Amino acid sequence: MTLAPAPLSPARLDRFARHIVLPEIGGAGQVRLAASHVAVIGLGGIGSPALQYLAASGIGTLTLVDDDVVDCSNLQRQTIFTTRDVGHGKAVSARRWLANFDDSLTVNVSDARITPGNAAGLIAGADLVLDGTDNFATRLAVSDACVAAGIPLLSAAVGRFQGQVAAFAGHLSEEACYRCFVGDAFDAEDCDTCADDGMLGAMAGWAATFAALQAVKVLLTGVAALGDPGWGKLHILDGLTPGLRTIRIAKDAGCKACGSAA
Repeated sequence: MTLAPAPLSPARLDRFARHIVLPEIGGAGQVRLAASHVAVIGLGGIGSPALQYLAASGIGTLTLVDDDVVDCSNLQRQTIFTTRDVGHGKAVSARRWLANFDDSLTVNVSDARITPGNAAGLIAGADLVLDGTDNFATRLAVSDACVAAGIPLLSAAVGRFQGQVAAFAGHLSEEACYRCFVGDAFDAEDCDTCADDGMLGAMAGWAATFAALQAVKVLLTGVAALGDPGWGKLHILDGLTPGLRTIRIAKDAGCKACGSAA
């Protein structure tokens, strides 16, 4: 027997009143968000601002995974951290921020480095995984684990003045996974970094908050009018023009993670 989600308390109704009054979300949508579990992989330029709006939207359970420590250079774009956090683990510092922001949320943390061997355990039980990590090997490990576990993946990336956000459901027969998008050539930990190329802090914020919006849409699918996962649609954000365009990622029948031969 499936239990109905618990109703929101008067305090929670007041906190999320601006959501609930939106016909596209409503009370049912807010209850769904409260019952949802999102795993945030990487708490840097994407994960940090995205986490703020995921928490602010009332998502009830958050799993935070990052093996890095806060560096002074992070503060230009990683908005949950302060000077006091420099030298401390990002996952623990993020949990402290969440406790100060909303102590009603359930928060799990891990300072493990994601690998193909541990990814499944770190995302277990999540309704959605948001990946904001900075190298292809980690992203592919997370994507493959999501496909195997049947968990949707929201992938977000940013560099210089461009961001990319896409929702993948490679576990579904007609939908692409992240590996369909980038292929197999990037399993090695080889990726340009913002230390090399530079990063406009506000650009990270735009990509991250766009990702948080897309996360809410995925979670509300089938419950509220806002729900629209947009599987396989890659949204490209241009901070210089500025502008946004969307392209479709097709499923690769030969993909070793989600293709017909997988």
